[in-house]
Amino acid sequence: MGASGWTSTSMPYLTPRAGGSADAWTQETRDAGRRGGQRVVYAGEAAAPAAVALMLDLAEGDLVIVRRRVIELDGEPTELTDTYYPVDVAAGTALARAGKIRGGAVTLLAALGHVGARVVEEVTARAPSEEERGLLRMDAGEPVLRLARATRDAAGRAIQAEVMVMPAGRGRLRYEIEVG
Repeated sequence: MGASGWTSTSMPYLTPRAGGSADAWTQETRDAGRRGGQRVVYAGEAAAPAAVALMLDLAEGDLVIVRRRVIELDGEPTELTDTYYPVDVAAGTALARAGKIRGGAVTLLAALGHVGARVVEEVTARAPSEEERGLLRMDAGEPVLRLARATRDAAGRAIQAEVMVMPAGRGRLRYEIEVG
């Protein structure tokens, strides 16, 4: 475990929240006696990068809605998260605006009729870009973990793609899988 002493699990971020609840990150950090926050640095239309287009069953360069955020733990940047949505899912909604979404994006998606039923996550390690190193306040030589998550609804339609970048030494990813 890294200096932040943080272990991240995926399940709270995949499940819609009860009405009026805080988003998963705010609640998870609050439950741990810590302070979680996020800064939305961009929200709106953008061209889908190749990897994201593949995750969303689109062509590279197709328009998507993207929310680009810096995730903070106790006031320090801990993760960069870009979340992408097909335009017909997110255009004209709070997902396309920079404001905070009460209950989180998964809760809003569910209210719009888009409920995730299957999630695929892929974790890789690499050197950070100069921009990532600066935004995450990393030392030279520190690697990052890149978690790419694609969410599909019960019909198999891609409804959300996320790309998260985090310093490899500051935390730990933990997966629990129920079978049967």
